[in-house]
Amino acid sequence: MRLLLIAFQFLTIIPLSFRFRCEKEDLGRSTLFFPIVGLAIGGLLVTCNWLISPWIARPLCDALLITLLALITGALHLDGLADVCDGLAARGGRERFLAVMKDSQVGAVGAVGLVLGILLKWQALEAVPSELKWQALLLFPALARFGQVLTMTGARHARQDGLGAAVAQGTGSAPLFFAFATVAFAAFYLLGPKGFVPLIAVCLLTFAGRIFFQRKLGGLTGDTIGCISELNEILVLIVIPALPLIRF
Repeated sequence: MRLLLIAFQFLTIIPLSFRFRCEKEDLGRSTLFFPIVGLAIGGLLVTCNWLISPWIARPLCDALLITLLALITGALHLDGLADVCDGLAARGGRERFLAVMKDSQVGAVGAVGLVLGILLKWQALEAVPSELKWQALLLFPALARFGQVLTMTGARHARQDGLGAAVAQGTGSAPLFFAFATVAFAAFYLLGPKGFVPLIAVCLLTFAGRIFFQRKLGGLTGDTIGCISELNEILVLIVIPALPLIRF
């Protein structure tokens, strides 16, 4: 239970009214619960969609849901997306890339990347068929947070003092297996055998992102993990509308 609360505290801004012990490697150990936190976030989105969708047009409803997602997560991973875009646009080598990402100010390219990321997520959600919408809302945050666990487990880290390195302590095969089992069960329960398609897509994009950043920077940072997570959210929402076209 303590590790679950640590995962909630790290991934959301939900206030906890009590104190609990947190050791050095507990944040990494809590990654086994990241998909469960994602399902809880998805459940909140489903509830809000059920409450507001009968009263307003779908484009506005979907925009409000994307806004709620950013609010409840404290825009943690959106910040990573913007920082990575700024880093990619910066001229120079590895040290320049890392320095730009560490800068708290968002540059022009980062702002453009942030706007495009939010716009893509909104339009991808709007493209989800109505009969699959509640399943998509429940599943896409969980799959993206499984992607975070997959990104961190066994990866090299570009900084030893960054957030990514802190979370990576305590990760391992056991948390990864539990996280995978959680999202695999959820995907199959919600979408049947076709639910494994977005799960496979997340795995492929995550591995591609890991390879790219480890070659570019020599390892991962908290910003790169957040960037991959945001891309995974968009990817899942793009893949789900295509599922009815797939024949097994």
